[in-house]
Amino acid sequence: MTMLDLNGVMKKMRHVTHVNEATMQKLMEEHLHEGVGTRNTMIGHLLELQQQDPDKYSDFVIRNICMNILIGGVDTPTTSLEWTMANLLNSQDILEKAATEIDKHVGNQRLVQESDMANLPFLQCIIKESLRIHPVAPLLSTHESREDVTVEGYNIPKGTMLIVNIYQIQRDPVNWEEPTKFKPERFETDSMEGKLMIPFGMGRRSCPGELLAMREMGLVLGTLIQCFDWKTVGDEPVDLAEGPLGLSLPMAVPLHVLYRPRLAMMEVLSKL
Repeated sequence: MTMLDLNGVMKKMRHVTHVNEATMQKLMEEHLHEGVGTRNTMIGHLLELQQQDPDKYSDFVIRNICMNILIGGVDTPTTSLEWTMANLLNSQDILEKAATEIDKHVGNQRLVQESDMANLPFLQCIIKESLRIHPVAPLLSTHESREDVTVEGYNIPKGTMLIVNIYQIQRDPVNWEEPTKFKPERFETDSMEGKLMIPFGMGRRSCPGELLAMREMGLVLGTLIQCFDWKTVGDEPVDLAEGPLGLSLPMAVPLHVLYRPRLAMMEVLSKL
């Protein structure tokens, strides 16, 4: 990339940053206009905290918290769903089992709802297995050791930057049977208890959006399976090659599929 190109990119990035900050500031001002505590929203609660500790919860901090959650909550679920559908298309028996479960517990007179998730355990197993084999954030955000420690013979000094590779942890053949195989059934029993399944991290530094992400993925994936029949383009299986391993785990080849509305859901879909 030439210096001229880099300057152009930086200019666009600054513009996007200004637009995002202005949008978040407008949302904060709308809450303030209605009165702090009026809306039961994240911004509303943060503004309440600002009244208690204005230095800690400044406008700048609140804007950046909201933007981080917004950005992190858009890319990760879509990438996870892309991997999940890719794995399902290569495992038609699993896709059919999920559709049968939805037909049994939800039916075809309405769309899947969030309240149905508790009655769709196999759908949850599919999501967990997809997050295990293709964690959308394969490397957790950096941590720092608080004291000198020795782990498996390795001396780690205090202040060392630590990066956890959950991609390898969740594919460790010592803990996982057939670790590279897409096998949602492994989560149907208690045999996974004690296994390091940490796509959202763990402890106090775990992702605060975990519950929202699981519910969002369940609702979207359940709706896609309930409403449409899916198949690959051509006779070849979906290419599951992975893009460069980094902060995210994209597919090397974007997913292309064929779909058509399920006949049993035509009446519901026609009313949307």
